[in-house]
Amino acid sequence: MAEQNRILLLAHGSSDQRWCDTFEKLARPTLSAIPQSAVAYMELSEPSLEQEVARAARDGVTHVTVLPLFLAAGRHLRRDVPAMLADYRSRYNIEIELAPPIGEDAALGEAIRSVVEKQLTGATTLDA
Repeated sequence: MAEQNRILLLAHGSSDQRWCDTFEKLARPTLSAIPQSAVAYMELSEPSLEQEVARAARDGVTHVTVLPLFLAAGRHLRRDVPAMLADYRSRYNIEIELAPPIGEDAALGEAIRSVVEKQLTGATTLDA
């Protein structure tokens, strides 16, 4: 029997593969812990959000939660993504919920604080 729910971690997407690699690395612990979760990209990268919704529908999933890996809800999360999801709901006959962006969760603020503290005590640099 197919699972009834799937979570998609939504990132913006980029033509720079290094950018995508960063998001996939950040998502790895979640993907390992949450069965049938996946990363999807809004644009410029694959798998696209539509590809992952279509795959969920083919797999018999009845409900998808899209969790945006965005710091805040701007134009994309207020207009673009809801319009995309409305289209996918009707085309793939699947229930899709858009969760608040991850940046609205207080736990992310704590994670940022931790990274800042690490930076102050043992400064690391970004290789260009």
